[in-house]
Amino acid sequence: MNPYSIVHLNFRSDIMKMKYNTLPEYNRDFKKLVKRFTTLAEDLERVKKNAIELCHVNGMCHNVEEIKGAGNTEDLQFYKIRKIASRSIPGRGSQTGLRLIYAFLPKEMEVTLIEIYFKGDKENEDRKRIKEFIKSIS
Repeated sequence: MNPYSIVHLNFRSDIMKMKYNTLPEYNRDFKKLVKRFTTLAEDLERVKKNAIELCHVNGMCHNVEEIKGAGNTEDLQFYKIRKIASRSIPGRGSQTGLRLIYAFLPKEMEVTLIEIYFKGDKENEDRKRIKEFIKSIS
């Protein structure tokens, strides 16, 4: 038996499907950034599979970091992905400066994309936006 096939048997993405939502503010952020990073839509599809789903479905959270002090509970958690590879920025690998902020609802296996930004434009995530999201689902 091929030793690599064992790894593939452990992936559960075909069993549990992740549901994705976006905030209107996220959509505005995305529209601005996609003008500068033309492959951003494709890049984010890879991030969904290679970071978000690997983390929350398979437990392999390599590039996903929990945002401390954001109001995380057992039912609602906030995460940041710092290393997003973009084909629009050749030669930089995952050190592009793109950041993705999202909320994860584990019981529903649901992700809401809250914010995407370029570190050159903005230093940190918008905590106010996170707080507004918490209010909107409470």
